[in-house]
Amino acid sequence: MEGEIHEKLLLEAKNKETLMKKIWEENKQMWIVSGPAILIRCSTFGVHVVSQAFIGQFSSSVLAAYALVFTVLFRFYLGILMGINGGLGTLCGQAYGAKQYHKLGIYLQQQWLILFVITALLSPLFVFAAPILKALGQDEHIAEGAGSLALWFIPMIFLYAVCFSCNTYLQAQSKNFILSCFAVLSFLQHIFVSWLLAIRFEFGVGGVMVSTVLAYLVPNVGQLAYIMCGGCRETWRGFTTACFKDLGLTVKLSISSGVMICLEFCYTTVLILLTGNMGNAEVTVDALSICLNISGWALMISFGFLASASVRVSNELGRRDAKAAKLAIVVSVLTSFVIGLVLFTFFLVFKESSAYMFTQSPDVAKAVARLSPLLAFTILLNGLQPALSGVASGAGRQGFVAYVNLGSYYLIGVPLGVVLGYVFDFQVEGVWIGMIIGIVFQTCVLIIMTCTTNWDEQVALAQIRINKRSSTTDQTNDDIAT
Repeated sequence: MEGEIHEKLLLEAKNKETLMKKIWEENKQMWIVSGPAILIRCSTFGVHVVSQAFIGQFSSSVLAAYALVFTVLFRFYLGILMGINGGLGTLCGQAYGAKQYHKLGIYLQQQWLILFVITALLSPLFVFAAPILKALGQDEHIAEGAGSLALWFIPMIFLYAVCFSCNTYLQAQSKNFILSCFAVLSFLQHIFVSWLLAIRFEFGVGGVMVSTVLAYLVPNVGQLAYIMCGGCRETWRGFTTACFKDLGLTVKLSISSGVMICLEFCYTTVLILLTGNMGNAEVTVDALSICLNISGWALMISFGFLASASVRVSNELGRRDAKAAKLAIVVSVLTSFVIGLVLFTFFLVFKESSAYMFTQSPDVAKAVARLSPLLAFTILLNGLQPALSGVASGAGRQGFVAYVNLGSYYLIGVPLGVVLGYVFDFQVEGVWIGMIIGIVFQTCVLIIMTCTTNWDEQVALAQIRINKRSSTTDQTNDDIAT
């Protein structure tokens, strides 16, 4: 009897040790992806934060104009871009997990075709920014300034399309070190060149915008050189006409993914639009844009875990390992939430002082301090729901999440925000509270969806998705164009 008890205790200890080892290994795998992904996203987002910080030293009205272009137009474009690249992440991650390496280069080229068309279609938003923003009810003076600044964003969106698709392609292969190097180099270069052109040579806002465009050019050149000059020998086999085959299937997945992330990422754009025509618009927009920049920087950390969850889940589904996929989900989501909790506490403690990074105006700083509790709760929720969206993306379930986001944000959050902000006259705080309620609802639905998903079934669906393309992409070597 004692022998049986001893054996049982030994077995339990061994199982616990095995589980801890698996968790430790999954943590390492997660940080291999999420660490560089966070660094890349924070550096990329930081380019615009630096631009806004420099511009804020010249004029509060120009700062408000830049905030409108970045928060309303660029974030709208960025949401579509990030969503579409979620489709690329699903395809590349599952193909890489299934060791069908040659398909990754084809998917990347398909993505370039899709993104070039979409970027070209969206570029008139920046050409006609002033009348669009006026039509949306924004202050005329601020909208005119935004129209001039928006033209600088046109080269940025084309550069960003190429850069971000290369990021997704390389992340699926865990080739993150090179991405981190280019992202940090671009960020540091932007700080120096902005100071040099805007302050030292006194080119002002124009100097900051030139530096911002250059900050997008550096990682583009570096990544393309790395991919095409031998850094991805297994997955890049040159340009091929095979990218035109099954393009419709890639477009379908990319569009559903684009809708999913765009509805999520552009949610804060509605907050700016709803408050841009309230009293004291300049101070309100400045304060809110500063809060959203801080929130956005924290969100970049969460989007790093979104990328990690998507890559890890898609890789394990491609390898037909449902248990490993479930472990990846738990580790990614919990880690992201804990970091969100730390940032939540930090921004409850530091309120007004954080605003002086972006503005010299005491009125704006006081407005930021007043909004800080709402900012902190937004950061806390954003520590959880992007990772859950990444899980859905890794499983190719973007279409379902798009409906969840639509209902949570635009049928619950926005109407509540309008009622609280305008009907009950709680102003910007009321709008923001209503939208936070929308995020809470969305997060609850995603948690239920993740917990009730049959992951063995998702493994089977992933294999169908991979094999569906095999018949048309296995002849790639015969189609190499260059």
